[in-house]
Amino acid sequence: MDQDQARPSRRAAFVGAGGALVAGLALAGCGGKTAKTPGVEVSADEGLMRGHAVLRRILVIYREAAGWLAAGRTDFDAGALGLAGDLFRAFGEDFHERQLQEQQVFPQLQKAGGPAAAMVPVLIAQHNRGREITAFVRARCETGKIAPADAAGLAHALQDFARMYEAHAAIEDTVVFPAWRQSLTDQERQAVAVQFQKIERSHFDGDAFGVVGGQVAQIEQKLGLADLAGFTAGAVGT
Repeated sequence: MDQDQARPSRRAAFVGAGGALVAGLALAGCGGKTAKTPGVEVSADEGLMRGHAVLRRILVIYREAAGWLAAGRTDFDAGALGLAGDLFRAFGEDFHERQLQEQQVFPQLQKAGGPAAAMVPVLIAQHNRGREITAFVRARCETGKIAPADAAGLAHALQDFARMYEAHAAIEDTVVFPAWRQSLTDQERQAVAVQFQKIERSHFDGDAFGVVGGQVAQIEQKLGLADLAGFTAGAVGT
């Protein structure tokens, strides 16, 4: 029996073809496809930013795990951290980055030119570096436990990834996506929104925001990170 067959709980939500998600856990509570709320339209750029919102929740998981590892803790659920890496690959890399940004947004932005277009090579380089780090994280969590010898390197990789992607997503949300939207006519914006929905449905059989958000929530529960109150800052000076 191979390692993936021995760990059905980790792989149950994912399939290898294209990294697409099988939304079994998220959709089981919905009785079928996740539908958009009637009358609510999501523009293409809003959809991209919603994707970043979900990915930022994974960055919170990464930062917390990095802190545990840096403090010498390896007794937490490494399988759940590996699932976060799986989810970032399937949703963040294969769908959000490759299918939407690199194939749809960046070519149009470069055609339009300007300061935002000049950022595209750096953004792509960061996508590629992120994929390297995701592969590293997934490999170190593959057995469900983190070897003590791997703790420091994994902590550094998680922290570096979170730092890079926080800046990356912030620039895309405030500079790149607005410039891309401005480069499109009203008719082109509508056409792109339809195209994005087709791509989304081909990957997630419904609303990716809801499907992936449900998956992240389950990982947060496994790692004890589901209580927002636990992130409240301490009193100043204490």
